[in-house]
Amino acid sequence: MEIVKALQNDVAAQVFTPRGSYDGRKNLFSPSRLKLSGANGDSQEFSVPLPQANGGSNPTRPPKVFKVKLTHVNTINPELLERFVQGQQSHDNEAITAITACNIALRMEPNLNYPFNVRSFFIEALEKRDIGYGIELWRGLFQSLRPGVSRMFVNVDIATGMMYKRGTLLDLCLEVLDRGAPNPNMLSPGHGLPDDQRVRVQRFVTGVNVIVATTGGKKRVVRSLTKQGANQITFEHNGANITVAQYFQRQLGRPLRFPGIICAEIGRNAIVPLEVCTVIPGQIIRKQIPPHKTTDVLGFATKKPAERFDIIRRGVQYLHYGQSQYIRSFGMSVDTSQGPLQVPARTLNPTKLTYGRGSKEISVTPRGGAWNMIDKKLYMPCPPIAQWILIVYEHERRFNDEKCRNVIQGLTGEARKMGMNFAHANPLIRYHAPGPQVSAHLDAAGRDVFQKTKVPPTLIVVILPEGGDEIYTGVKHFGDIVRGVATQCLKSAKCGNARPQYWANVLLKVNVKLGGINAVPDSANNPLADIANPTIVMGADVMHPAPGSDGRPSFTALVASLDSNATKYIAKDNVQTGREEIIEDLKDMAKHGLQQYMSYRSKAEKATNPKPRRLIFFRDGVSEGQFAHVLSRELPLIKEALSELGIVGCKITLIVVGKRHHIRMNAEERDRDKSGNAPAGTVIDRDIVHPTEFDFYLLSHGGLLGTSRPSHYSVLFDENNFNADAMQSIAYSLCHVYARATRSVSIPAPVYYADIVCARAKTHYDPTGRHMLSDSATQTSQAAANLLENFKRNFKPLSKYAEMNMYFSV
Repeated sequence: MEIVKALQNDVAAQVFTPRGSYDGRKNLFSPSRLKLSGANGDSQEFSVPLPQANGGSNPTRPPKVFKVKLTHVNTINPELLERFVQGQQSHDNEAITAITACNIALRMEPNLNYPFNVRSFFIEALEKRDIGYGIELWRGLFQSLRPGVSRMFVNVDIATGMMYKRGTLLDLCLEVLDRGAPNPNMLSPGHGLPDDQRVRVQRFVTGVNVIVATTGGKKRVVRSLTKQGANQITFEHNGANITVAQYFQRQLGRPLRFPGIICAEIGRNAIVPLEVCTVIPGQIIRKQIPPHKTTDVLGFATKKPAERFDIIRRGVQYLHYGQSQYIRSFGMSVDTSQGPLQVPARTLNPTKLTYGRGSKEISVTPRGGAWNMIDKKLYMPCPPIAQWILIVYEHERRFNDEKCRNVIQGLTGEARKMGMNFAHANPLIRYHAPGPQVSAHLDAAGRDVFQKTKVPPTLIVVILPEGGDEIYTGVKHFGDIVRGVATQCLKSAKCGNARPQYWANVLLKVNVKLGGINAVPDSANNPLADIANPTIVMGADVMHPAPGSDGRPSFTALVASLDSNATKYIAKDNVQTGREEIIEDLKDMAKHGLQQYMSYRSKAEKATNPKPRRLIFFRDGVSEGQFAHVLSRELPLIKEALSELGIVGCKITLIVVGKRHHIRMNAEERDRDKSGNAPAGTVIDRDIVHPTEFDFYLLSHGGLLGTSRPSHYSVLFDENNFNADAMQSIAYSLCHVYARATRSVSIPAPVYYADIVCARAKTHYDPTGRHMLSDSATQTSQAAANLLENFKRNFKPLSKYAEMNMYFSV
């Protein structure tokens, strides 16, 4: 940004009148054709000196000169946007480029004045919080120009910036060390600084920009931390060996306060004491949140709607809409006088749910997006659980016989109330110390049960200790992949003295894992229960590796409904090339789902013609820029799956469900729920929706903490010709059939399930094997290719049990 700012303001102000808007990468958008000196006036190279880039405030050092070459690549017709929002122009690349240019102009002024990260910038004066560990949280604002019906609007939301705390680098390192009262000598190898602690601090401060007291204000970057103190590190200076401490005593005219502590390596092999480095304020921490600070960050970021909107109103002044020369030069103006946009919304009726015979209330109408299991029987209980096992990964003193009895009584007692049947309350109980032999433990227990009863266990219940993630992975690998048996993990801290509601929630998971159905939408208002048009519902997702993880794959998942009520699902997942958004083997996945659907309808529902007449496909994780790829590459694969199975005349509807957006609702006070949010079922399908496409925003869940986020539904393809009411009703109904909860959830159940299946992909790998589940990046393309092949080769398929049941209802 500094280079382009100097270019436009100082080096060639006469060329850049009015100023252009820069995206921080390779694109500069100018409101008029620039008069460049190259051939045909299409290009020019500029030399841009930056004093602050080399030498700081030291006038004896010449500024560093940067070369900037501009080349004209395209002309944008501003009339495109007017036609676009009026519905007279398609959402093509020209329209997308025009919107991008306006967005860059919108952000240019704040990006020059505040720390920024893509579409958000952060303002210390708006709100700041010190959360320790060398971290400051700054309140920020997100902004993005969006097309609406007949006009453009600016989507503004709050954001959170995680910043390095200002002060000396010494103080920052002490905070990260986090060993009680800050004593600089804790950073001294002579006082027993463990190397693992030094490495931990080093990881945090690497990349921090600092100003060194002896360089006249020059900005330098921390590369690493030394293993020795300043009074131990020597180097040759003017023909003699001296220590770093001695050198800086001469430079500063005084001795170092803490000569024995470690130093920072900055720039090119320069070593400086921590106490002479000052951390430049406003630096964004581009690392993962330290796990023990996640709660603090969430507490700062989470705001109820009224408070969130108040922050936005106060923050508008920092957007500089009225003062920005970049906005004016693009012929734009933003009206903030009326505050946030007021749009009409309506509330859909909740989906009534039907429970089993013997329930006090067979038909239940959710209130505020929630209901409960009190006096209710499961719609279809799973088959009786003949034999089961209890494995405890806790010491017997911490999880004693009494707590085991509580678990057994809680499960079996609540199961009876819900209509489930445990054949007995005497499971085989085994205690084990946490370790890598989880599969062997479970296998041995299963064999013991079979030898004694001649019946294999139906269910294995596992008690996990605090921090038992690796045990959990081992349990799921054994149950879902290796042996094919239902497993249910419980946290020891919660289950030992749990209340009935806890066990009811656990049994909702167990029932569907063993083939049961918890509840179904009432047939009178279930938009999918159309006898004349049997419908299969699918949900699909892709989970990508972290940036820079070359050779690590992406994981894909597809879930498909089995029954006429779209409440019972099976899953298929796979591994593919990393960061590839399109699901490569979607055809085979869809065929598997269709085959299982027809088999279930034929055998369980006795349908004479089990083939679907409608296929509703919900796709998650796709950005707007990838919509065309989904239509051109994934939709044909679904059609091929239908064709190869001889399913003729099945009409497809394809919907993308978006969650990564910043549209938020603040209902009128009289309409808010108890959490201060808009009520469950609130839908917006006017004004702020797409000017040419079929989309809507649906808030399908009741509020809990902060501001609820509606899901954005974009209907990309619809052979069923659903109108808005029908499509919204289908989406909202599917948000009520998420088996694990007695609440409507934020996205349709099949999408939620696909998310879970993707996230659990690591359970397909042997947890005791030496495969590549770390986040380390590879260095060469060949190594990356080999690593990917290794991932594919070691990806074990689901067991027959998992293929046919909702094993993913964790």
